[in-house]
Amino acid sequence: MPSTNSPSSKRTSRKPRTPTITVGDFFERHSKELKLSLAGSKIGFDRKILEPTINRPGLALSGFYTYFAVHRMQVIGKAERSYLKHLSPDNAAKRFRDLCRRNIPCIVVSRGDTLTPELTKIANDAGVSVFNTKMVTMTFINAATVRLEWEFAPTCTEHGCMVDSMGIGILIKGASGTGKSETVLSLLRRGASLVADDMVRFRNIEGREIIGTAPELGRSHMEVRGLGIINVAALFGVGTFRTEKRLDLIVTLVHADDLNDVDRLGMDNKKVSLLGIKISHVELPVAPGRDMAQLIEVAALDQKLKSLGHDAAVEFNKKLLKKMREQRKSNV
Repeated sequence: MPSTNSPSSKRTSRKPRTPTITVGDFFERHSKELKLSLAGSKIGFDRKILEPTINRPGLALSGFYTYFAVHRMQVIGKAERSYLKHLSPDNAAKRFRDLCRRNIPCIVVSRGDTLTPELTKIANDAGVSVFNTKMVTMTFINAATVRLEWEFAPTCTEHGCMVDSMGIGILIKGASGTGKSETVLSLLRRGASLVADDMVRFRNIEGREIIGTAPELGRSHMEVRGLGIINVAALFGVGTFRTEKRLDLIVTLVHADDLNDVDRLGMDNKKVSLLGIKISHVELPVAPGRDMAQLIEVAALDQKLKSLGHDAAVEFNKKLLKKMREQRKSNV
């Protein structure tokens, strides 16, 4: 994230990783939803899927490889199976062997059908895993593409706590000792939901929005200084926990003595860039006696109003300028 005036800005987020996924990881994470089962040997699970979409190798099986999408999962549907069946066994084996030698990630056979044992062996001998799915070809392609796009979405990790307050996804950042955990606990008692504590993983979804979530091991848990690890869902109810949430606002808690200038009117709508998307950013001075949870709730409501086209600071400024013009005219 770009630097701000606060000391907490010295903490920089990790660089977005270049997304890839192995065949084995994809099978482990999505086999249930995609109704996938392994055919033949467990081989080729370490091969990488490098593109978040699907290819049907009909032209490739006919011998045309000029524009072949070698980095994609290959789906053999009814048309491809019919074509192979109309070839002689030797010719079908040759065409299929040529396909498997192209270093493709894997092969998926749709509609609950299977390849012949000979073709499955050819794929396995080439180090290519073969899967079957009960789903119709286009249904599988659509469902698998959605999951691949999620896996390939640009990601980064930020230090801080993320909550859903008033329907607004808020990342709360700040240096050690600014009271992030205490503020989050107060928000939870006011009806907010915890998304992630300490480490938040963000994904850029198609350049439209940023989705935050917690590492799977730490979901629904918080670390509170003096208390240790607490289970938020068990203590406050399952309604106080969300697995993911869109990021709408970043709030940085800053010690009052460390904050140089405070925008008293809110005319300066600060934004920071996260994974290429501009996110509204507010700095709140921390001082004894200040109810930080209440201030963050107000910031969330204000952000909601701005999303609906109502900016209180801009509207007040327009009224003020109008009043000044009227007074100037009356004095002429």
